[in-house]
Amino acid sequence: MVQNNRANTMNDPQIRKAFKAQFLKRYIEDNDTLVIDEFALGLGSARIDIGIINGTLNGFEIKSDNDTLKRLQNQRNVYNSIFDYVTLIVGYKHAFNAFKIIPEWWGVKLSHIDKKGIVHISNARSKKKNPSNDILSITKLLWRNEALGILEEIGFSSGFRSKTRDRICEHLVKVADRRYIHQKVCEKLKLRENWRSDLPRNSNDD
Repeated sequence: MVQNNRANTMNDPQIRKAFKAQFLKRYIEDNDTLVIDEFALGLGSARIDIGIINGTLNGFEIKSDNDTLKRLQNQRNVYNSIFDYVTLIVGYKHAFNAFKIIPEWWGVKLSHIDKKGIVHISNARSKKKNPSNDILSITKLLWRNEALGILEEIGFSSGFRSKTRDRICEHLVKVADRRYIHQKVCEKLKLRENWRSDLPRNSNDD
């Protein structure tokens, strides 16, 4: 439980703080897990509030009662293409309509504030494995030098050292196994140093 200074009001930062305290402590303390706030996806075309990367790609999107659901449909499509698991954390105001937008495999947690201004988060629906994420979209989480490095590791970089990130990613998907790419993407993301995930990089950046 997290105390809110203003009773009966709730915004994204308050929900985020409560959610991390109640559910993410073990991930935050795990050296083999990366927890990212404002995780930018698709060169910044979308972002998710919290990403968790270990052996899987987990996303958590927050919709407080102060938000709207205008962007949720587009966010849903991007998240569905990338994450192995997605959980929506939503206030009661938007819960009914949110259920009509998101797929059945998304998890749902409900947030509310009591009269003392304490934020509570409860489980409404358990998450399930994404049945159809897209390996190219996952591959495009990589920076250019990371994708090229994987091609070099498996001996398929010839002719691609001067290509754009998109071309490199497309080639990687053609020559490597899906599970291998997924594993390498998770590894590369966790190895990044001084990475601010909210700053998208150009497709040709190293």
